[in-house]
Amino acid sequence: MQSEQQSSTLMTEGSIGKKIIFFSIPLILGNLLQQLYSTADSIIVGNFVGSNALAAVGSSTALIGLLIAFSQGVSVGAGVVAAQYLGAKNRRDVQGSIHTAFALAAILGIILTAGGIICSRPLLVWMNTPEEVLEDSVIYLQIYFGGLIFNVLYNMAAGILNAAGNSKRSLIYLAYASVTNIGLDLLLIGVFKMGVAGAAIATDASQLVSCILSMWYLTHVGADYRISLKKIGIDKRMAVRIAKIGLPTGIQNMVISFSNVLVQSSVNSFGAAAMAGFGAYMKIDGFNILPVLSFSMAVTTFTGQNYGAGKIERVKKGMWVTVAMGCVYTVVTGTLLLTFGDPLMRLFTDSREVIEHGKLAMKYFCPFYFLLSVMHSLAGTIRGAGKSIPPMLILLFAMCLFRIFWIKAILPAFGTLDGVYMLYPVSWAVGMILMILYTWKGKWLEEQ
Repeated sequence: MQSEQQSSTLMTEGSIGKKIIFFSIPLILGNLLQQLYSTADSIIVGNFVGSNALAAVGSSTALIGLLIAFSQGVSVGAGVVAAQYLGAKNRRDVQGSIHTAFALAAILGIILTAGGIICSRPLLVWMNTPEEVLEDSVIYLQIYFGGLIFNVLYNMAAGILNAAGNSKRSLIYLAYASVTNIGLDLLLIGVFKMGVAGAAIATDASQLVSCILSMWYLTHVGADYRISLKKIGIDKRMAVRIAKIGLPTGIQNMVISFSNVLVQSSVNSFGAAAMAGFGAYMKIDGFNILPVLSFSMAVTTFTGQNYGAGKIERVKKGMWVTVAMGCVYTVVTGTLLLTFGDPLMRLFTDSREVIEHGKLAMKYFCPFYFLLSVMHSLAGTIRGAGKSIPPMLILLFAMCLFRIFWIKAILPAFGTLDGVYMLYPVSWAVGMILMILYTWKGKWLEEQ
């Protein structure tokens, strides 16, 4: 059994840059591993089954994100509450918050799993999914959602580990999950010719692995955030605290994901090749977006711990360090993606039409990722101080309402995919400007 000192990292002392960087690295690597096995599905499906199957897997991404997004928001809420109690060294409330969090995760996981299976076909039809890929899309989604509860429980476990500064554990478990997923992909798709069903089964199995391993660790760790299965239940006071932070974040994530569903629907109207190209590029896009979200998660934990300890100036410095790291990262990776766009797209398919559709998306995304990075870094800081409603409102406006307005009022004037892709950097810019204004003028960092 590990000691508390070995199992957690408080970020209330020491070099701010080192604390955030060393905490971020496992998060980044973990998120990249998650993206790797998601991308492996598309690469193996695209090469072993064909471009229509690739389109089916790609078109499912937005809907999967729609249901997972809410649970991730609740996990963020639980993580912020736990981080603040850990920073204040309040063991009783740490225990109360984490056991309530897992009870909420179990209930939510059951609801989302059932809802996802039932709603897969009507949602795909509503999204204008072409007939030639509809059945494969339904099969993939329904099997994927059958294992969604494992994803929800794992995300909650990762949220608690991250709140304690123990992000390395999440990385280790995701490494096991990635190996499981890729191995099963090759076996079920390449050997047993199970097509998109094999890809979905492989993903479910890998999420089960990460869920079991993370839960085993949390029930055995010698630290204040140790879980006892018999103590899992809902403490009303803790549930309200988690809900106050987690519900706005979950609603924000879900509504933004809904806007992505609308965008995917717009892409779908341009045919299967456009769907395949956009879906393949969105897998590549994840390798840039997920580290940005990792920086945001890191600064949320950093802020939560330091805010709980009353170290307000340290919170401000941590915010600026995170903004700088995110900008440097996105400029470098955006440049690399533009430089090697063609060979990257060839990993998924040899169809020239599909490749060109993917490269068109790159042209509009890659130069502007820094806008997204600034926006999420500031939002993560504000959220860590327990103020989740203002960033929720800003992100809902920029990433949902503005996008809906664009799709309904501006996109028809373009009549091409350029109009769809241009929506992304413009909405990022709107969100960044509003987040900067709130960070500057808002009263989000008042001392407790």
